[in-house]
Amino acid sequence: MSQNHLIKLVSVGGPKGVGKGHTYFSRKNKKSVERKIEVKKYNPIAKKHTVYKEKKV
Repeated sequence: MSQNHLIKLVSVGGPKGVGKGHTYFSRKNKKSVERKIEVKKYNPIAKKHTVYKEKKV
């Protein structure tokens, strides 16, 4: 993966805040997606799917 196109996705955590702060690194097409990404991904700390929001690297 090209290092200069990476975005940082940080976990919001579960309903009780479990798993908050876990990170994933991914890419996005900056020409077609102008807003910040918000996706559901598996959180190994909380052991379930949680919401991840894009943050500054």
